[in-house]
Amino acid sequence: MGLDEDSLDYHSQDPPGKIEISTTKPTNTQRDLSLAYSPGVAAPCRAIDDDPDEAYTYTAKGNLVGVVSDGSAVLGLGDIGAQASKPVMEGKGVLFKRFADIDVFDVELDLDSADAFVEAVAAMEPTFGGINLEDIKAPECFRIEGQLRERMDIPVFHDDQHGTAIISGAALLNAVELGGKELEDLNVVFAGAGAAATATARFYVSLGVDSDNITMCDEHGILSTDRTDLTRYTLPFASSEPGSLADAMEGADVFVGLSVGGIVDEDMVRSMADNPIIFAMANPEPEIGYERAKNARDDDVIMATGRSDYPNQVNNVLGFPFIFRGALDARATEINEEMKVAAAEALANLAREDVPDAVTKAYDDEPLQFGPEYIIPKPLDSRVLFEVATAVARAAMESGAARNELDLAEYREQLEARLGKSREMMRVVLNQAKREPKRVVFAEGDDEKIVRAAYQLVDEGIAQPVLIGDRKGIWETADRLGLDFEPEIVDPSRDHLDPYIDRLHELRRRKGVSREEAEDLMRDGNYLGSVMAEMGDADAVLTGLTHHYGAALKPPLQIIGTDDDTDYAAGVYMLTFKNRVIFCADTTVNQDPSAEVLAEVTRHAADVARQFNVEPRAALLSYSDFGTVDNPGTRKPRRAAERLRADPDVEFPVDGEMQADTAVVEEMLTGDYDFIDLDNPANVLVFPNLEAGNIGYKLLQRLGGAEAIGPMLAGMDAPVHVLQRGDEVKDIVNLAGVAVVDAQD
Repeated sequence: MGLDEDSLDYHSQDPPGKIEISTTKPTNTQRDLSLAYSPGVAAPCRAIDDDPDEAYTYTAKGNLVGVVSDGSAVLGLGDIGAQASKPVMEGKGVLFKRFADIDVFDVELDLDSADAFVEAVAAMEPTFGGINLEDIKAPECFRIEGQLRERMDIPVFHDDQHGTAIISGAALLNAVELGGKELEDLNVVFAGAGAAATATARFYVSLGVDSDNITMCDEHGILSTDRTDLTRYTLPFASSEPGSLADAMEGADVFVGLSVGGIVDEDMVRSMADNPIIFAMANPEPEIGYERAKNARDDDVIMATGRSDYPNQVNNVLGFPFIFRGALDARATEINEEMKVAAAEALANLAREDVPDAVTKAYDDEPLQFGPEYIIPKPLDSRVLFEVATAVARAAMESGAARNELDLAEYREQLEARLGKSREMMRVVLNQAKREPKRVVFAEGDDEKIVRAAYQLVDEGIAQPVLIGDRKGIWETADRLGLDFEPEIVDPSRDHLDPYIDRLHELRRRKGVSREEAEDLMRDGNYLGSVMAEMGDADAVLTGLTHHYGAALKPPLQIIGTDDDTDYAAGVYMLTFKNRVIFCADTTVNQDPSAEVLAEVTRHAADVARQFNVEPRAALLSYSDFGTVDNPGTRKPRRAAERLRADPDVEFPVDGEMQADTAVVEEMLTGDYDFIDLDNPANVLVFPNLEAGNIGYKLLQRLGGAEAIGPMLAGMDAPVHVLQRGDEVKDIVNLAGVAVVDAQD
């Protein structure tokens, strides 16, 4: 099937369309229904009647946007009317929810006059926290937005005008820097004089472009003052001299295309100034194709289009969800120019940062690094949410548009939490790490991911990384990636390592390791990092990114060993679901533990949970519930639980043996097994052996949709964590943060 057929099938699958209403509160009992509707609903109604602002406390208004259209100017389809535009407006709702967790009602109005449209939308102000106007033809869209902004006390935003302006404005800020140009000196040519073009031109002026240096063209050529067809929206950009688009582009620094495809040729590109900036944003065919523009001249053409199959896509989804997120949370009365500029600057700044591995994977592992082919972030970069929304909220407060005063540091963390429970949990640890950063030695310091992680650790103040590897190679990697930092490096092939060699020999000489063998082993980052930590020259060790788990774990176990009051280490994963967190142990170390080992593993896992501010409730798992099966396998977790309950130093509830569903389902715990110590579902699950643990956590992760952090190695005499081969930079940063908190403790 072709794209059209696939899309029809996609939209028609049951239930039809792309959005639905879901409840956010329990509706399982008669009391639930009495609270949700009559008679309980009267209480919030009275509260709102007394104080209308309480609507933001007791209803969904504060997170609800109306996407409103008459279908008169649908991209690529034209005036198709209100009913036919509904799939587009539903799609807009999908993007709001997917990228910024904002709920949407789409409203399609079959009205013929701008005045009637304004009246209808204004009457809906009690329903919505904001209004997104969409696909309304010019010039009516200008008048409608202007009147609604004046009449309504909530944000009103016409995305067709301002979205393109903000995203291309972010691209312009970075393109100017890369091209060695200054905003106030730019000569900018626009092809197109509609809503998007005029709004973008006005926005460029807000960014610092001189309005006298903007030339606007339509299908008839340059908008000149002698023409009689100009409107009050295009007149400010009229030029004194008439001419063609080709005339306008001669010597121009910037071309902005918001018109139709194929109207620019190579000669027109060659006529532009040095290092030209070309934003050809007509869809699906740009004003000039990417390859044609890049090949038209020898110097550095910085090119953006509206297409996803070329670098630098100007995509409005980078703007409106996050702008509304910040505006709604600040309870802004409007989305003003300061907020738009803040959004553009935040996007431009984000493009200069190191790009997460998850983003490059989403785009087929294409290289993404600040430069001519990467001047704006990708829509799937989750950081856009907390960078742009925070910047918009700040601008709303500073400009006087906000009715809520937000603690921006706290607000940023709340935004991160919207991206998943794991981010919320990790923020607890990373904030703790920042209070007292420790020295973390990386055994594979010359790996590119480790270098990138080290940069983030330094930049965010989480840790003091020490990289083991070739000094020159690490410096070259940092330079190639554009990472401006000077990490501490220990180079095994060049640095004086005699104290570490002597210590390794001393520790392992009765295990058959000669001094010469110790010298050879010291070229292995795992041994060198372990000895550094054992001697106190590092506070923690991270390894394993390029080694199998067992090979990476062996040197730390030989040299650092377990804690003085500990006989066994254990591996713990934190699995985060939408509304719960579970710690799984032992998943990596002890193959067939005894009851004694299981008890110790449970203590380790409880300690890990507390690092994340989670009070542990531990269940020792089996295929038996409290003696229903009695054999050596079920006795081990049962005896481990008995041992823990009898220990006065164990200050958390623990029970077992029990089946996995018994441990996590509240109705089962409080029903047949009301005698056990757990009064709530367990959040620490201790598996009876390594095989079960590894299988269990991977099934939860893959089929249960959990995000996994770990494995976190507990019980060592110094913090040691073994990465998994293929871990992303964020995983490395997270485990380094855990290691720092370990070292603090």
